[in-house]
Amino acid sequence: MELSVVQIILITLIAYLKMTDTTTTQLFAFNTIVVGWLTGLVVGDPKMGLTIGATMQLMSMGVVAVGGSSMPDYPIAAIIATTLAATTGKGMEAGLAIGLPVAMLGVNFDVIYKIFNGFLARKEIALIEEGKFQKALNVMKISPIFYGLCSALPVFICCVAGAPVVNAILDFMPEWFTTGLSIAGGVLPGVGMAMLLMYMPLNKYWSFLLVGFVLAAYLSVPVLGIAMVGLAAAYEIYKKQMSGGTSSAVTGGLEDE
Repeated sequence: MELSVVQIILITLIAYLKMTDTTTTQLFAFNTIVVGWLTGLVVGDPKMGLTIGATMQLMSMGVVAVGGSSMPDYPIAAIIATTLAATTGKGMEAGLAIGLPVAMLGVNFDVIYKIFNGFLARKEIALIEEGKFQKALNVMKISPIFYGLCSALPVFICCVAGAPVVNAILDFMPEWFTTGLSIAGGVLPGVGMAMLLMYMPLNKYWSFLLVGFVLAAYLSVPVLGIAMVGLAAAYEIYKKQMSGGTSSAVTGGLEDE
């Protein structure tokens, strides 16, 4: 089965809207399951798309792009895997085997986008300082357009030429370039965690951070378990603060009388 021109356009559009909506309007839940199902509708096999999307969703659970870090683009992998599974007739396994390399290619595109976005941000700040607000607004519009291409481009390449081209692109990239992207991608999570810690009231609740670190580093407690402990602690603090606030209000009312 070969894709028609209309199908290629629709699949590429799904990838583009998925990324653009994520960073702008956020009107739709363009997660892995949804984009897999939408792609399945386009290629005439929604059940296959839903199955692949759900499988990719399970693979991506617990993987979060915190603080600007880059992660494999699992929704794009679901789009490619569904497309190839339906067009080649080799089933979900073949689609997954090809979709994951595309997801890794999405990491490189994401790092390049964030580097490019840094230049745009500095340009916008310079224009605002000069009082050129309309030009600054026009520059801001470039970022989401370019970000959508980071997902649409690999999907379009796969739809038109197939998975061998994607693997060839990865092999063609010089080692120094891919190594640099890997280093940048590894540094970004540390920067993101540092940014989060700056906004957290660590001076008051540093003991909870220490407990979480011990649970993760020494006791190998999964993230979900640590989150449940944190939820329990947050609930107890909330009850204590609410009871303290109620007592103060009652005391103040009695003094007024």
